[in-house]
Amino acid sequence: MDRAEDRECRALLRSMFGAAIAAAAPDRAVAANLPDRPGGRCLVVGAGKASAAMALAVEAAWPDVALQGVVSTRYGHGAACKRIRIVEAGHPVPDANSLAAADAMLELLQGAGPGDLVLALVSGGGSACLARPIAGVTLADKQAITRELLRSGAPIGEMNRVRKALSAVKGGGLARAAGSARICTLVISDVPGDDPADVASGPTIPHAGRPEDALEILDRHGIALPDRVRTAILAQSALPAIDRPQDEVRLIASPSQSLAAAASLARDHGYAIVDLGDRVQGEAAQVAARHAELALRLAAQGGPPTAIVSGGETTVTLPQGCTGSGGRNSEYQLALARALDGHPRIWSIAGDSDGIDGASDAAGAIAAPGTLARASRLGLDIDRALADHDSHRFFAAGDLVITGPTRTNVNDIRIQLVR
Repeated sequence: MDRAEDRECRALLRSMFGAAIAAAAPDRAVAANLPDRPGGRCLVVGAGKASAAMALAVEAAWPDVALQGVVSTRYGHGAACKRIRIVEAGHPVPDANSLAAADAMLELLQGAGPGDLVLALVSGGGSACLARPIAGVTLADKQAITRELLRSGAPIGEMNRVRKALSAVKGGGLARAAGSARICTLVISDVPGDDPADVASGPTIPHAGRPEDALEILDRHGIALPDRVRTAILAQSALPAIDRPQDEVRLIASPSQSLAAAASLARDHGYAIVDLGDRVQGEAAQVAARHAELALRLAAQGGPPTAIVSGGETTVTLPQGCTGSGGRNSEYQLALARALDGHPRIWSIAGDSDGIDGASDAAGAIAAPGTLARASRLGLDIDRALADHDSHRFFAAGDLVITGPTRTNVNDIRIQLVR
């Protein structure tokens, strides 16, 4: 392997990953998409990994507007706001701060009237950072169900349908509490398809689903419920529909925009682009096998250097008792490296745009032609690492991508360079 070429490809991958994240920077996205300045009060609510940075951008853009509010984000993703209270809370499992944040938002919205603007700042991760269970369900119930859903490999859309059914603030719950006030929701999307109702489980966007849908999902994944929780979910069908034609939703950053930014940088370096889209889902290892097959086919064709870009959110189904560490992106890279088997002309990066892959301290990892050889020198067995879902330790010798919290979230960014 040519070391200069290896350094060049790694540097380009990291630059493309950085360009994708920069394209979703909350400061620029919020400032360009704010509604007209309100004549009365502006009540700010929100939840998600980007929400604190979004709140800081609102304060900077509207120094002379009467702002007050509460926004909830993941621990370590806060911002130094002066007029909007920032609550840091649990993720991916809600905690007591998630509950306190929801209660504070509901209290704030009780006084909202027709002259007020409710500005909702919503981004991925908000489902966990904002939690107020429906009557008959406890926080402990929600935590247990969330943990089981995370282990089950359920796609994000199914998880959010369950979360809405269990929540008094998701699926339009905050909109119901806002009374006659006008709501403008700014959304940084992390979901395939960019449906705002799915981002953070849509706290200001009415949900059209049925409670029975959530129960079917739980039953299909073998997640047992206490009878009282099942009864509480079914009771939600008696709530009146939420009708708020005066509200507005603005999608201000999306995975497709971030993939386009990464692709543009690759074109500047002479690469052709294969864009697999921002809706890729499925088991991380299976998706990696398909992407490796494509990369190998392109390499065998001997065409121009090509960058394969994709987004979306894969899943990892964890067996009971699993003690491995890592996340879906580093697991994807494990499976990709094994399938590529040290191919000398293919490099790859995969990472979560929020900077946190699973429960690790890394955004993801790089897989390169020398990955398997390095692992062999270190006594690491890639098949064992895959079986144990222990991707973090496998890549820890230098191939992890460490960004820290990026304070945005447009889901996973995956890039393969084929030379």
